[in-house]
Amino acid sequence: MEISEAIVQAAKYLGAGICMGLAAIGPAIGEGNIGAHAMDAMARQPEMAGNLRISMIIADAIAETTGLYGLLISFMILFA
Repeated sequence: MEISEAIVQAAKYLGAGICMGLAAIGPAIGEGNIGAHAMDAMARQPEMAGNLRISMIIADAIAETTGLYGLLISFMILFA
């Protein structure tokens, strides 16, 4: 393997790692905020807990898609 090919491989791995690292931070913070605010709302209005739980799960799923997009981009960097 030539040195230029090794540099390209190293850059691909570094880029994919940075992409995945940044893509994991956003959803983690977002899902934490969603859960915290849902628990706060359930504590204030216990009779709405069912509706709030459903909304929280949907919002968590939407926030998680950002991390999945980051994973997809990382795979594209590595294998395309």
